Amino acid sequence: MQFQILERSTSQEEATVITDAEALALARTTVNLFKAWGLSDAQASTLLGGLSSRTWARWKEGDIGRMDRDLRMRMAHLMGIHKGLRYLFKDPARGYTWIRHSNDAFGGGSALDLMLRGELEDLAALRGWLDAERGA
Repeated sequence: MQFQILERSTSQEEATVITDAEALALARTTVNLFKAWGLSDAQASTLLGGLSSRTWARWKEGDIGRMDRDLRMRMAHLMGIHKGLRYLFKDPARGYTWIRHSNDAFGGGSALDLMLRGELEDLAALRGWLDAERGA
């Protein structure tokens, strides 16, 4: 039996690699988004996968260091959530406050409650829910 060598195709994972430059831009934007959402430092740390308070303080000062793949994906989902809210609400302030309001879709909790469970999958689920709501 002979085996044929197949060319490797680009996987979904490889197509979503976030470059260092993109990660830095995501980090700066995340700092601003969390200000708009009115998050505490502890909440920010949780959404960023347990980022240390010292590292978060440095980020807020503009000193952003290396980021692993999980952190990059978390920020990408957070930007997708932000984008979904901007599509759903013409007034950005409504989207910023919406994340704190109870919602039957989340068992009576808020979108923030869902995100603060701390799992990457929760961010992805909220992003998917918002995409579905806007008919994407």
